[in-house]
Amino acid sequence: MFGFFIFAQMEEKKLKILTVVGARPQIIKAAAISRAIKSSFFGKISEKILHTGQHYDANMSEVFFSELGIPAPDFNLNVGSGTHGSQTALMISGIEKVLIAEKPDLLILFGDTNSTLAGAVAASKLHVPVAHIEAGLRSFNKAMPEEINRIMCDHASTWLFVPTIAGLTNLKREGFDDSRIAEKKVNIDNPGVYHTGDVMYDNSLFFSDVADEKAPLSGILRKVFEEGYKKLSAADRAGEWHLKKGEYILATIHRDNNTDNAERLNSIFRALSDIAEGVTVVVPLHPRTEKMLEKILEPMLYERVVRLRDRIDSGDFLSGALSDNPGILLLPPASFFEMISLEKGARMVITDSGGVQKEAFFFNKPCLILRRETEWVEIVECGAARLVDADYDSIIDGYSDFLNKRVIYPEIFGDGRAAEKILGIICGTDFSK
Repeated sequence: MFGFFIFAQMEEKKLKILTVVGARPQIIKAAAISRAIKSSFFGKISEKILHTGQHYDANMSEVFFSELGIPAPDFNLNVGSGTHGSQTALMISGIEKVLIAEKPDLLILFGDTNSTLAGAVAASKLHVPVAHIEAGLRSFNKAMPEEINRIMCDHASTWLFVPTIAGLTNLKREGFDDSRIAEKKVNIDNPGVYHTGDVMYDNSLFFSDVADEKAPLSGILRKVFEEGYKKLSAADRAGEWHLKKGEYILATIHRDNNTDNAERLNSIFRALSDIAEGVTVVVPLHPRTEKMLEKILEPMLYERVVRLRDRIDSGDFLSGALSDNPGILLLPPASFFEMISLEKGARMVITDSGGVQKEAFFFNKPCLILRRETEWVEIVECGAARLVDADYDSIIDGYSDFLNKRVIYPEIFGDGRAAEKILGIICGTDFSK
């Protein structure tokens, strides 16, 4: 009986966490937290996962849970697409119901999507403490929905876990006081601000070798263009029909101000097409981008963009390595491990993604950022990345400069143990009323 009493007490002390994800990057970030719970906080924390369904395409979401070893979500709101208002409203309502039913000790939120905003609103109204991972980032462009989301989430949070020194500076500028971390009884009016490093850096270190095994460069094209590959001659199949490290450029475009603007999308792909005259440019297509290519690209430019993919699909492919046949190579959305392999093997990265520009830095790849501003200012300030917007000349000039420039990659994003630090801080918080 005495032993049972001790066990019951231990169960009562277990911290109950609800983690909210909705977009692919958040699922990846959640992997670091779930992994740290299993390895370092087993028996101390119980976690349930809520998926809002903001990214509902299987290639953009579901496959990541199985790839990263994360348990299937305990709750899925399946909100799908919609206007910002309608989508966020559905999320707030769904998250609120789960919070009331589950009564977690805290809610963990990542980044800056509509799912993040919805979680912060729902939790703050019910007085459920919020832990915001990737707090303090600012692009200083409030026309970006993400900027509003991250600011509002920060100001509704009890714990703000900041990946970089610049993020800490941003929060101090907004009135947050990191000296409060000495007080254990943090709350929404007395939030704790902590510089912990970046959970995505944790993941990049952890999964780097796994990606080489699960998604080697030699297999990515054969998987994607299976039918075209079957049409190749035996000699070509035995040849070097794959991507070679350092012999291609990786590009990703997904932000709506690029994909839905004809002038900007044409400018970006005109630059990529000219670069691709001399080197293969690999473009894993976001569903939004694929939808808009044929719709708004100029007809002759569209033909240049799809030429290499069409040749491979039809089996009309020249013998020899892919590097001997440059062009833009359009791929479906890449899995997490495929993306790591593509990033590690690229000579340079061109992107409008906040996550990809940072991962390029993790793997020591220079990066051209297809935006006017970035929340990751440190990688620009140290010379590892350059803001080129959607300007043709800036993209071409930046590409040429990085081909001949020696880039240094200082330690900015921590030591690869951000998740453990975050959970340790939360576990040390006094939850007594």
